[in-house]
Amino acid sequence: MDLTVVAYVIYLLISVALTIWVARTLSRNGRIFLASVLKGDEKLADAVNHLLVVGFYLVNFGFVALYLSQDEGVADARRLFEALSVKLGVVLLVLGVMHLGNVYVLNKIRRRGAMDREQRPPVPPQGWVVPGTRA
Repeated sequence: MDLTVVAYVIYLLISVALTIWVARTLSRNGRIFLASVLKGDEKLADAVNHLLVVGFYLVNFGFVALYLSQDEGVADARRLFEALSVKLGVVLLVLGVMHLGNVYVLNKIRRRGAMDREQRPPVPPQGWVVPGTRA
């Protein structure tokens, strides 16, 4: 068997396994964060969590598939490891960037919700002053 095909198989197996592991970990541990962001609405948190996982899978599996091809053939074991390390390193970086992007967006949503809750005036309005007159 050609070493390039071996590199493809190993790359696909490791990339798919890493993507599934990261998605499950983020889903399991991110549910609590989502419930907090969505003000305790458990059903909505579960639905958003599921949608995020599906999107995570689609983007990452699409990237893994697009990044599969290789310009050069793999001639020996050294080149096999080099090709795998570059490809898997890029996949790990994409997984990390996707995770940080999700956390950033959800944190923005959580902060906006906290600011909306705090925008009640501390004291009810005392009256109305006609513009241009002194009170």
